[in-house]
Amino acid sequence: MRNVSSVLGKLAKTMSISLMLLFAVTMAHAQDIKEGQTLFKSKCTTCHAVSKKVVGPALAGMSERHPEEWLVSWIHNSQAMIAAGDETAVRLFEENNKLVMTSFTDLSEDQIKNIIAYVKDEEAKAAAGPAEGTAGGAGAAESEGANTLMILGLVAVVVLAIAIIVVLNRVIRSLEKIIATNQAAIEAAEAANTGYQESRFSKFAKAFVKNKKLVGFTVLLFVVLLSFAGWNTLWNVGVHQGYEPVQPIKFSHQIHAGANQIDCQYCHGGAFKSKNASIPSANVCMNCHNTVTASDHYDGEISPEIAKIYNAVDFDPETRTYGDNTSPIEWVRVHNLPDFAYFNHSQHVVVAGVECQTCHGPVETMEEIYQYSPLTMKWCVECHKATEVDSDNAYYDQLIQAHEKLKKGEKMTAAMIGGLECGKCHY
Repeated sequence: MRNVSSVLGKLAKTMSISLMLLFAVTMAHAQDIKEGQTLFKSKCTTCHAVSKKVVGPALAGMSERHPEEWLVSWIHNSQAMIAAGDETAVRLFEENNKLVMTSFTDLSEDQIKNIIAYVKDEEAKAAAGPAEGTAGGAGAAESEGANTLMILGLVAVVVLAIAIIVVLNRVIRSLEKIIATNQAAIEAAEAANTGYQESRFSKFAKAFVKNKKLVGFTVLLFVVLLSFAGWNTLWNVGVHQGYEPVQPIKFSHQIHAGANQIDCQYCHGGAFKSKNASIPSANVCMNCHNTVTASDHYDGEISPEIAKIYNAVDFDPETRTYGDNTSPIEWVRVHNLPDFAYFNHSQHVVVAGVECQTCHGPVETMEEIYQYSPLTMKWCVECHKATEVDSDNAYYDQLIQAHEKLKKGEKMTAAMIGGLECGKCHY
């Protein structure tokens, strides 16, 4: 019986692997277009769209206008082609008001071809809609019907395979139950023949209770574990490591600081000159988002999150004008030190040269910002013990000059030792 169960199980696994291979072959071409879509959105959407002009011209029909080899060279390094005197490259550069196109030397030839394939696929989708009723529309309808038939056939094969696997699994479970029942009957018969036998657990329990030293040690161990758990719980009261509140706008640090490599202090300018890093005002967001609307991800519509910024500053993207009905964005504070703790961003960023990631963690990988470090006193003290002081900066030069004046008997003012820093008086 066990051999039959094993054979049926192997058959089910074999059918599952065959289905996976069938899907892999069917979706191979789609994966190339998918990679092209991902690369297009990360590299090209800032300046181009398929069917409309953005900063650069619309890309629809580029494969008909230029050979694929030429397009690969142009996307890889357009300025090199212009410098080499390529007539088509020079003409295209002049027709677009001599706007310099970014060179993508980091992309391979296959990756660029995948981008071109994605653009072709988008052209085909756009052309298939209005072509219904024409000769071209009939050809597309036939192709779509064939594809639909293939998909239906594939779905039928998958459903049939799943049904077979389910039936085989049920047969396997039934056989296992029969085997278990027979085994239990055999064990019961053996126990009846040998008479009653005390279980191992019962013997261990009786021996354990009689051994007073072992009982005492167990109780002591239990008390120690409870004390440790209680101490650990009390020690972490007020520690908000991992705190990730829901924000009014789903701002992605992964996209801004990671993919687009925007410097932290472009938005948090206060970190360089004051105690607080400061939350950027909406007008800082509008420096980019007055043109960047992420419409390619939302079927030509403005991103709902960017629309919230427009509502806050009362900006009309159609007329590109601002109104008077503004409202602040109510961000939720993530990092919050106790009132008795004083931390100055400028002193750490400017004087010590501490990177933002030292305290805030890898924000360039965070989709939603959260508190990465515990921010406890022990954590700060350990950092101060390990961090070496770089005395080669203006702050310590100022202190040295002040001490030289004291040695000479000259007067020293509070301003000479940092008394004019904003953080000395203002929290």
